[in-house]
Amino acid sequence: MAVGKFPSIGLKVARERASDARRQVAEGVDPAASKRTQRAAQGNTFQLVAEEWIKAQTPRWKERNVLLTRSRLTANVFLELGKRPIASITAPDVLRVVRRIEARGAGETAKRVLAVCGQVFRYAIATGRAERDPTGDLRGALVARKPGHRAAVTDPKALGTLLRAIDGYEGRYTTAAALQLLPLLFVRPGELRNMEWREIEGSVWEIPGEKMKTGTPHIVPLPRQAVAILDRLRLATGSGRLVFPSDRSAVRPISDVTMTAALRRMGFDKTQVTPHGFRATARTLLAEQLHEKPELIEHQLAHLVRDPLGRAYNRTQFLPERKQMMQRWADYLDSLKRRGEVIALSA
Repeated sequence: MAVGKFPSIGLKVARERASDARRQVAEGVDPAASKRTQRAAQGNTFQLVAEEWIKAQTPRWKERNVLLTRSRLTANVFLELGKRPIASITAPDVLRVVRRIEARGAGETAKRVLAVCGQVFRYAIATGRAERDPTGDLRGALVARKPGHRAAVTDPKALGTLLRAIDGYEGRYTTAAALQLLPLLFVRPGELRNMEWREIEGSVWEIPGEKMKTGTPHIVPLPRQAVAILDRLRLATGSGRLVFPSDRSAVRPISDVTMTAALRRMGFDKTQVTPHGFRATARTLLAEQLHEKPELIEHQLAHLVRDPLGRAYNRTQFLPERKQMMQRWADYLDSLKRRGEVIALSA
């Protein structure tokens, strides 16, 4: 059995390796076979198997799913388990990873990361790199998510206070812009985070179907206030693909917790407001305060809306009316902010 090549391996190291080999023989272990096993394990790390599995799914997955799956593993799993031989990883190892995600308040992400890890392990089994999937032992280990509505501000005065706080946010500029756009456009936070410059044409944002929860394209009319925010933001990020790129990588958007963390730093807890809650805010106040038609509101929320004959409306339906509604909504939000300023001055 060779222990190395001279002169890259010195005499001292060669003697140590020879001594280790003799010890293994004395213990009944074939050192050459052990060496081959170690080399095989190094080529079957969790990260290598995961990347191979993702590559195998790419032809039938949407690009968004590929990017999202890889980013979840990179951000949450690879640092701790990526370099480990996949066959050596146990249930407690995986539990440590998902518990850490859960501890930061991202219970849904923890659940999805666990599911992805299970798929990677099962791929490893199918390709002869592992014998079992340890995630099967973790059923019930994560805290069950309690059903309920996401917190939303529906009181006009409280909303004005929140909007003024957002305008005064002193964190990262792109995060501030995202927070300003969210109540104006009331799209899902994931749709806003993944906004691309090429999707914006004048005062219209066209979201491709693969980015939508419904799977169908969606048109978002942009009021003047939103266009102004985007024009300023273009100076900072307009040279790239993404409107809201991550600090760490220009090819990835800001994370799903960025806006939530910013709201918490401003002093608003999860019982008061969530990024997704701005959809409920708009839905309530557009109906109660501005008396907009329910079908316009639902269509702008990208909910499935049907005509009296039961047919789903297409994405351009009510577009002129929706443009007017979005501008009235933006002007209403401005009025709430000004109303608070007037109250403060008079006091």
